[in-house]
Amino acid sequence: MNEATPLHAHTEARNDSPQRHELPRVLRTSHATAIVVGTLIGSGIFLVPHEMMQSTGSSGLVYLAWIVGGLLSLFGAMTYAELSTLQPYTGGEYVYLRGAYGDLTAFLYMWTWFAVAKPASIASVTTGLARTLAIFPAFRWLPAEAVHVPFAITWAQLFAIVATWGITGLNYLGIKKAGDFQLIFTWLKGLLILAIAGFCFASGMGHWTNFTTVFTGAHGGFSGFMVALIAALWAYDGWNDLTMVSGEVQHPEKSLPIALIAGLGIVGVLYMATNAAIQYILPASAIAAAPRPAVSALALVTGHWGAALVSAVMALSIFVTLNGTIMSGARIPFAAAQDGLFFRRMADVHPRFQSPSTSLLVQALLTTGLLLAVGRFQQLFELAIFAEWLFYMITATTIFHYRRTAPAAKTFRAWGYPAVPLLFIAAAAVLLYFSYVENLISSLLGSAIILLGIPLFFVIRRNTR
Repeated sequence: MNEATPLHAHTEARNDSPQRHELPRVLRTSHATAIVVGTLIGSGIFLVPHEMMQSTGSSGLVYLAWIVGGLLSLFGAMTYAELSTLQPYTGGEYVYLRGAYGDLTAFLYMWTWFAVAKPASIASVTTGLARTLAIFPAFRWLPAEAVHVPFAITWAQLFAIVATWGITGLNYLGIKKAGDFQLIFTWLKGLLILAIAGFCFASGMGHWTNFTTVFTGAHGGFSGFMVALIAALWAYDGWNDLTMVSGEVQHPEKSLPIALIAGLGIVGVLYMATNAAIQYILPASAIAAAPRPAVSALALVTGHWGAALVSAVMALSIFVTLNGTIMSGARIPFAAAQDGLFFRRMADVHPRFQSPSTSLLVQALLTTGLLLAVGRFQQLFELAIFAEWLFYMITATTIFHYRRTAPAAKTFRAWGYPAVPLLFIAAAAVLLYFSYVENLISSLLGSAIILLGIPLFFVIRRNTR
């Protein structure tokens, strides 16, 4: 590796733990790119055009939100690309924070992801999968109550738990199998998304004049555009998950920047194509009125089977997103335990499958508890979004530390430094503010859980040293 100085310094810092067992580097550039693309494209592109049109009222502003959101995400990806080539280790953001700001900050990040962000993210993804499948007549039973012990548990909650454990089991068998799954099904859903766009543009029912229509009941103004931008950023969210498995990517100094930047580019093209296809078929008022605009558009073009196709692609997209989310989340407590900052059992590596086995199982258990305790999708989403963007913002600031301490490192360098990372940090701060204000109770709960990590840090450090 060319980045000898910063890597050597970080390795020394990591060797204070009693035992280390690194995970094997078996993921190729294609796997890494599929992790970015597959994790980003979930249900967002099929759902958020509705919210974005209700907020802005015009196709032009919707596109502007997609473009600005894509550029801001690209700025974040370039910032993380530099950080990941400087510190290409398992744990991603945890590693960067520890190197820049020390053990406590890194622990609080790990604790937040372990206790809140990742379980809530996995739970929201699996709940969204159940909601999507419930569209099909064969799955109409999912919203119904299954048991009452002493509170009601629906079949959808039980289905979400089964999905969580199923994908956890795949990752338990090794990241190569999970990576192959991600690669195959990511490109499949990409082709299906292009097929959906192609059906719309090939239809005689579309009109280019729809792009000039407006929805007069929109929220409008700057605040309306900000709501649309937040929706776009949510749809682009998840590219950072790749950095958490950096320690398992071959040739990380080349593969990680390519995967992060090219992956976001691919997602941007697919998002813009899908949004254009929807707007070609539906006027602005119809998009604002349709909870699932892509389903409505293809149903108009092809009838019932087209709506079923979109719903099936949504389900596939969510399923692939679930794989990337579970894969990445388990690496964070694993890395902290390797450094002696968390319970040592969390650093277990399966002797046969070479996976962070205990960390995967505990993550699934926490998600199961959350799914049983919280059944509503919106509650799960709100619980995760605040914690995620808080640490996106803090992590991005570490690039200034590494530029100062390793000015001559021969790694990927973020283009447009320092403007690019500063713009991403500012965008994260704005989104954090809006999410805090709009979801005050969930944000306060998230803040309390983060602060709970401070005394926990000192207890664990005293017991693991």
